[in-house]
This record gives sequence, C-alpha cells and structure tokens, in this order.
Amino acid sequence: MKLPNWITRMLPGLGATDPAPETMREAAGANVDPDDENWRKLTGDADRDLSPMTQARMQQMAAYLWESNLMANRLVELGVAYLLAEGVKLTCKDAEAQKVLKRFWRDPINNMPLKLAEKVRELALFGEQCYPVFVNELSGHVRLGYLDPSLIGRVVMDPDNGSQPIGVITRRDAAGNCLRYKVIINGPEEVFTARTRKIRESYADGECFYVRVNNMAAGGRGRSDLLAQADWLDAYDEFLFGELDRAKFLRAFFWDVTITGGTPEDVKRRAAEISAPAPGAVRVHNDAEQWKTETPDLKAADSSEHARLFRNHVLGGATIPEHWFGGGGDVNRSTAGEMGEPTFKVFSMRQGLWKIVLEDMGRYALRRASLATTGAEPDFEDEAYEVEAVFPELTARDTTKWAAALQQVATAMLVMVNAKLISRATAVKMLATVAGRLGVEIDAEDELANAEQDAATKAANDAFNGLTPAKDAAAA
Repeated sequence: MKLPNWITRMLPGLGATDPAPETMREAAGANVDPDDENWRKLTGDADRDLSPMTQARMQQMAAYLWESNLMANRLVELGVAYLLAEGVKLTCKDAEAQKVLKRFWRDPINNMPLKLAEKVRELALFGEQCYPVFVNELSGHVRLGYLDPSLIGRVVMDPDNGSQPIGVITRRDAAGNCLRYKVIINGPEEVFTARTRKIRESYADGECFYVRVNNMAAGGRGRSDLLAQADWLDAYDEFLFGELDRAKFLRAFFWDVTITGGTPEDVKRRAAEISAPAPGAVRVHNDAEQWKTETPDLKAADSSEHARLFRNHVLGGATIPEHWFGGGGDVNRSTAGEMGEPTFKVFSMRQGLWKIVLEDMGRYALRRASLATTGAEPDFEDEAYEVEAVFPELTARDTTKWAAALQQVATAMLVMVNAKLISRATAVKMLATVAGRLGVEIDAEDELANAEQDAATKAANDAFNGLTPAKDAAAA
C-alpha cells in the first residue's frame, strides 16, 4: 500500500519503495468546426478588406448621404441615368433561348425593367450586391432574390486564388444561425482545385450572384463610390448651412438714432418713447435727431470662391465636370464637350461591368433551363446561344462631323485605289473605322467579299440581258 506523501516526508523510513512513476500524456484533439476555413488569423495573412465595423459604417453613411446630400445624390444618380435611361435588354439569336431570356427578364419577381435601376444604384452606394437564386427544378426557370449588404458577414475567397470569391456567409441571427451561399460560376466545378471544391460543397443554402466594385484583388468586399468623398460631401453641406446662417444675418438691420447735444437722461427718456417704424410709416423729428440703418458687413463675396473650391474638389474626385452641377465657371461649348470625355469613360467602364453581370445572369438562366429540360449544358460556343446585354448609348452621337469625314475618306480611298497606291481591303478597313464612329460596325473582310460577290452577280445579269458596260453607260 502506498503511504500518503505527508507521512513519507515526516517519516522517510516508512517508505520501503519509491512510488511507480506516473505516465505523462500530451493533450491532443481535433478541430470539428465545420467552417474552419472561414476563420481569419489574428496575425499573418494580409487582408485588404475594411474591418466589419468600418464596412457597416461605410454603407450607413453612403445611404444617408444619398438621401440627404444633394451632391452625393447627383453623383450616384447621374451614373444610373446614363447607364439605363433608355432601357436595357438581353438578346440571343436562338429563338427558344430568347424566350427563356425574356421570361427571366420580365418575370414578375425579377422585373428587371423596373428593378435594374435599384441594383445599379445600390451597387454604387454599397459597393457590393448579392442576389440568391431560386430555381424551378422542373422548368429551370430562375428567380433572383436579394440579400441586403448589411447582412453579409463575410465573402470567402478561393484559398488557391485570392481574387476569386467562392462563397458568401451571412451574419448570424439571434439564434446563432447563418446562411452559406455558393457564388455562381458559369462553368463546371472542375475549374477549381480539389481543396476549393471541397470548401464549396459546404455551402448548402443555395447559389448566389455576387457583384462588387472598388475592391482590391486581395480583398473580398466592395467599397462605395462615395467612400472617398463622404467627409468632403458632409463638410460641403456644413459650409452651405453656415452660409445660409450668414445670409440671414446679412438681411438683419437695426435703427441707429443719434440725439445731438442730448444728456444721458434725454437719451434714456427718448429711448423709452420711440419704437421702430412700420413699413410705410411717417417719422417726424427735428434737426437734433438723426436716424439711419446699420447692416452687418460680413464680406459675403469671399464665400463664392470657397464654395467653388470645395465643390470642385468633390466633383473632381468623382470625375464629374463643374458645369454638370450648376457651376458654369469658364466653360464654353467647346471646352464642355472635352471635359465630359473622362466622365463618359468612367460611365462606360461601369456599363461594361453591368454588361458582364447581366450576360452572366442570362447564361445562367439558359443553363438551368437546358439542364432541366434536356439534361445537358447549352453550347455557348455556338453563336446562336451567345447572350448579349444591349445598353443605350451614353451620349447622342455628333454624326455631322463623322458623316463629312466619311465622305472625304471615301473620296480619298477611291483615288488611292484607282492610283494603285493601296489595296481595296485596306480602303474598306479605313471606311469601316470611320463608320464605327457613326455606330455602324463593319467587318472589312466580309464587306469586301460581299461587295465583290454583288458586283459579280450584277455583271452576270448584265451579260445575260445583253448589256455591256459601254451600253449601260450610254443608256444612263
């Protein structure tokens, strides 16, 4: 029997033998958390996203500025108007595929002619949009849902490709539950590595389209178009409210009454007797009393330059010219046209992004319809299934100068071809370049081949009718 330790310490002789050494075991365990890949390290990996608190604050401020700040509202609404004013449509050459696209586009829940403006606006405001999809398993018909950006907890990136989002995880609700959506990729899962495919399998709450702007490649979340301007927009509003208060003070005045040779008692007595005259009233006094009005001199002329400075700082950061926001400045018609070019480039880039997004949605609608009805993927290599999002022109084209240029180029090309200085193919390419400025896209090679074929056909018909070029010219 082993004696207690306190007895052996007091009476060492009683311990006949030393106790057997205890076996030491190292603690071991396994992580059974199903979403282990979604935890961030406290140190180590670089993260280009804003902190969750800053991201939420950015979205709140963007919505507040859009609602209450005139300039912020215009910065966002100008882009929406230029992108969508005349409407957008999805087209496809295949007749059956076009029916699928039309059904998706005009579905009473999707209602893209009405809701597309909301989507474009909120992408600019919040920097990201998430649309869960709901698919009819029998027909493959697709309907879009909406996940408010404030409910997005995290966007998960591909561990083998840090710029590719693969999943969206919502914030946990009161019960501690969250939804895990798989980001839609119009392609087979084999485009991902085995590790990424295993991660995507855990997103079992459905699929979603995830769109982001102003993001960095190493970050998952988008940023608002108003993020950089938010403080300046608020400061400009405060400045204008201050100017409003100053304008009120400028309209204020008071009567200054001077009593010549009066004693302090005379002044007090007269002050108790008089009152400010009403408009149109008659005031009578002798030469010992003088009345005049006094107004504050607050140097109001200085404020206009300050307002222009602050306004142009914000507008310049958003690539909006001054005369688009009520400021004429030193702008004339010629310079105004040149100043708008950078703005249209920015709008065109955003239009290109939405073109890609809508075409992806259209291809997804065709894929799900084809899988539900035929069990096979549509052949998107076939031109008949090529989905195109058709947007309105950003600006009305000035066709006058390009029409004149086309005539001049056509004359020059005719002279150069007859002089054998250039080939007919090069001449047609030159004409196609100018025609593109008029909104007509021409494939130079196809156009030349068709023209030569038409000429050959006409020559054969003339020969059949017994006409020769000389006779034809004489008849004309």
